[in-house]
Amino acid sequence: MGSLLAELRAAVGVDGVLTDVDVTAAYQRDMMPLAPFGTPLAVVLPTSAEQVRDVVRACGRSGTPIVPRGAGSGLSGAANAVEGCVVLAMTKMNAILEVDPDNRLAVVEPGVVNLDLRGAVEKHGLFYPPDPSSYDWCTIGGNLATNAGGLCCVKYGVTTDSVLGLEVVLADGELLRTGRRTVKGVAGYDLTRLFVGSEGTLGVITRATLALRPLPQAPATLVAAFDGPAAAGAAVSRVVAEGVVPSLMEIMDRTSVEAVERFLRTDLGAGGALLLCQSDSGGEAARQELAAVEQACAAAGADLVYATEDLSEGRDLLAARRAVLPALEVYGAWLTDDVCVPRTRIADLIAGCERISGEAGLRIAVVGHAGDGNMHPTIVYDPSSADEFARARRAFDEILGLGLALGGTVTGEHGIGKVKREWLAREIGPVGLRVHREIKRALDPGNLFNPGSMFELG
Repeated sequence: MGSLLAELRAAVGVDGVLTDVDVTAAYQRDMMPLAPFGTPLAVVLPTSAEQVRDVVRACGRSGTPIVPRGAGSGLSGAANAVEGCVVLAMTKMNAILEVDPDNRLAVVEPGVVNLDLRGAVEKHGLFYPPDPSSYDWCTIGGNLATNAGGLCCVKYGVTTDSVLGLEVVLADGELLRTGRRTVKGVAGYDLTRLFVGSEGTLGVITRATLALRPLPQAPATLVAAFDGPAAAGAAVSRVVAEGVVPSLMEIMDRTSVEAVERFLRTDLGAGGALLLCQSDSGGEAARQELAAVEQACAAAGADLVYATEDLSEGRDLLAARRAVLPALEVYGAWLTDDVCVPRTRIADLIAGCERISGEAGLRIAVVGHAGDGNMHPTIVYDPSSADEFARARRAFDEILGLGLALGGTVTGEHGIGKVKREWLAREIGPVGLRVHREIKRALDPGNLFNPGSMFELG
């Protein structure tokens, strides 16, 4: 492998190739503790698309697998190293190349941090909607690779809904340009959407053209307390049936509410479930939206409904939702799942998680994006206990099975990665899996990119 390392150093410079195992260990895995990972031969940090092309060609000649990586904030193991691979860390390609206010688009490199892009376009009165919970450190490239979601998906969609076009380095080193800069465009296959969410298995994204929106109004906030998830779920169904589309609608079950109350030393006033909504429509439109949500909550039997247009108060209310994971860390390590179910089955999912929690003898808190049915059951366990870890792993899989049984999917926004491969096969079936493999073989016949992620090529 000495000759490959020499080629890599020639491509990106000596400082751009890391081989010290104490350094490369930080690039071995993402935030998912269940996913397997290996030791990379090297971590390479390119600064241009041309360098990426040279690295891909060098690895292709030697048959060395490439695992593209962003900041490592993922929760599926999609960026985990495989043994002897080259981890292609894209964080140094972090330029915002263009912001075009008139056409409401931005052109960026993959290493741009989500929050930095938001701040840059806000100066032009514009807004980049995708907001993963790690938006203050995750990168656009990682968001693209996993088709990341976030709290505002109910109104603005997931990452792919804000992508106009891409530049991608293919397995032969060629640079593919997909998509457009126009609002509409239906020329050919939609290759842009093929690469968004492909988890680095089909190519390396080196540039993205992103659609922007006008900066929304300051949000008005509503909180509703219920005696249990059934009533909260009924409220969500009523909101959807009324055609109201808030900019945010989050749900917290009893376990998450109790953990947050203890952590923040506050009383959220929710006996069994809490619903948090925001409207960023502004003025009278926001008041009307939240009034409709309030009526839906009252009709579903809410014990308390409170709305405010005060920004500080709204931030304080939303802080309860954002504090769930830190609150759970008081009890042990956490393992967060990611299932999406029809919005009418949210209560059934929470009830099922309560059953799984009892059977596993582990604390399981359920929070999620009620507006689109994307739930995050979070399992708390003692990482020093092999028995508890095994029970947590079983509970994780049982929750995935529950999600499928309720007519849902095994991932709403975190991706398949290396931890849910068998579940992808169950969800899409043998024909779907065959088509996935045929696409992979057509674009990456040597299985160069992220082998073993999402599915085995077979």
